[in-house]
Amino acid sequence: MSDRYAVFGNPIAHSKSPQIHQQFALQEHADIEYERIYAEIGAFDEAAHRFFAEGGLGANVTVPFKIDAYHFVDEHSERAKAAGAVNTIIPLGGGKFLGDNSDGVGLVQDITRIRNIPLEGKKILILGAGGAVRGVVPVLLAENPAQLVISNRTDSKAADIAAAFGVEALPLAQLPAAHFDIVINGTSGGLSQQLPDVAVGVFQNCTLAYDMVYGSGAETFLQFARQSGARQTADGLGMLVGQAAFSYQLWRGFQPDIRPVFAYMKEHV
Repeated sequence: MSDRYAVFGNPIAHSKSPQIHQQFALQEHADIEYERIYAEIGAFDEAAHRFFAEGGLGANVTVPFKIDAYHFVDEHSERAKAAGAVNTIIPLGGGKFLGDNSDGVGLVQDITRIRNIPLEGKKILILGAGGAVRGVVPVLLAENPAQLVISNRTDSKAADIAAAFGVEALPLAQLPAAHFDIVINGTSGGLSQQLPDVAVGVFQNCTLAYDMVYGSGAETFLQFARQSGARQTADGLGMLVGQAAFSYQLWRGFQPDIRPVFAYMKEHV
């Protein structure tokens, strides 16, 4: 019988996670079943309990249930505590669960292993101040950047995250030109074709402009970044693969190689 895993979401039919995890299983020579599970709003706990009661060995969680998952689990990793959200659930036995957040790990693995851009000594700007940003900041800081700045449409939200992690916050209008090596868009504006209100000059001398969203939702920001002088751009597909790989490792103790899986996903999905 196959080891059983799943991703919970609403909607969920679009999720690429099953294809990604099957590629990891091929590397491990393992037999797994990884399914998409649609849960009704307000019914995440019931759906998750049912899945694990039926033999589920691990689960990923996507929107809008990452906060629900945070409250569902009994213990939290430091990454999950920092994010205030859980995207990976690991059974501990005895009906207890550990919650982790692999988004920051996925982002760093994409930039450093797939893009081959070291983060140490770099000046990094993050646009946005939601849970996604909160979750990646501590993992980025562990790479020893020279500077990490958070900027957001609502200044106070950026200031709150900056104070929590001991980094800088700057209003969008005060961001210096030709200063940052890496600019990361952590807003969800691209999903509605909206750009952060950031000046063209911010992208001058930028090595990488990165959108944490993948697919067409990232293109508005990435096109603007390219036109504004960014040398490289990337959407969040590699981050998706990287965070999935870390989840797989937490469940099974096997660390997949994300580079061939990223290439496969770009080619086939």
